[in-house]
Amino acid sequence: MPIIDNRQHNVLSSSVDERVRALSVVQKLLSRPDFGAMAAVLLVFGFFATIAGDSGMFAADGVLNWTTVSAQLAVLAIGACLLMIAGEFDLSIGSMIGFAGMVIAIPALYWGWPLWASIMLAFATAMSLGALIGYIVIRTGLPSFIVSLAFLFILRGLTIALSILFTDKTIVSGVNKVAENDWLAPLFGGEFGQSLFVWLANIGVIDSYAEGEPIVTGIPMIVGWSILLVMLGSAVLHYTRFGNWIFATGGDQQAAQNMGVPTAKVKILLFVLTAFCATVYATCQVVEFGSAAADRGVLKEFEAIIAVVIGGTLLTGGYGSVIGALFGALIFGVVQIGLFFSGISSDWFRVFVGLMLLIAVLFNNFIRRRIIR
Repeated sequence: MPIIDNRQHNVLSSSVDERVRALSVVQKLLSRPDFGAMAAVLLVFGFFATIAGDSGMFAADGVLNWTTVSAQLAVLAIGACLLMIAGEFDLSIGSMIGFAGMVIAIPALYWGWPLWASIMLAFATAMSLGALIGYIVIRTGLPSFIVSLAFLFILRGLTIALSILFTDKTIVSGVNKVAENDWLAPLFGGEFGQSLFVWLANIGVIDSYAEGEPIVTGIPMIVGWSILLVMLGSAVLHYTRFGNWIFATGGDQQAAQNMGVPTAKVKILLFVLTAFCATVYATCQVVEFGSAAADRGVLKEFEAIIAVVIGGTLLTGGYGSVIGALFGALIFGVVQIGLFFSGISSDWFRVFVGLMLLIAVLFNNFIRRRIIR
């Protein structure tokens, strides 16, 4: 009977274990919804650092530019991500932006309302409409794609018609005047971190103007909203019962119902969330720019969905990541501003978006087949 050298056996077992362990790490990375988006972010940053690194894109004001653009889309993408994980779509969020903006501007400028009351009216109206969309989807069994597409046109038409009816124009300006002494306006149109940037300018980390004022005075509130929504969305999705309900609803609705998951309630609440996110976006724009426009938010619903898909959420539901949606929005912002800094025509932006969407869908299909196996 052959004698087995235990030391040799242990060495062989150890080497086999290492290979298995390494494979397990790779499998875990590939199974993460946001893995593809993380890799894409690194590639995009590397590309623009190479071709636009000396143009100011990564200086303080350049960073603020693409961060703000990314944050704006991220606010919309968070709500869209959670809804898509639950297996539904909301194509009305772009029109909801223009609609909510007019609901804020018209009462404040033409009816004598305080701005804070107009903002609250916009949130209440938009979220009620979101609940109505969800209720129609649940009660009729129609695809949410069709129902929300109908509301895309309804809300855009209402926005134009009501703005002309009450103001005889489609762009309403002057909100900045009523926002000056309003207690709620700074929560959407102000900045935070001013003292930090003053200190950074004083020690020479960032540039400042001749009179000593830092070139970046603070971080826009839309960035703060995006960070808050990402943190809350990720925490709810991964650490709460409601998050489990979202995954279960999108994964297999019938099985979830059999286990007692209130799938109808989950979906309606998530439609309310997408309307809330659209109103946050609209309010930040109205307060920051001092105006509302009937055409504001055009195509934003598709950009949000594309960012979510790039972030790893499956179109079939049941699988996705809020962090991935944030990465998807970040890719949008970096590419959009990076093309400007690199001198490349902005016409190529849509080409890039289409390619990224196609690559993301193919990659997500691959992940879905692995999950099924």
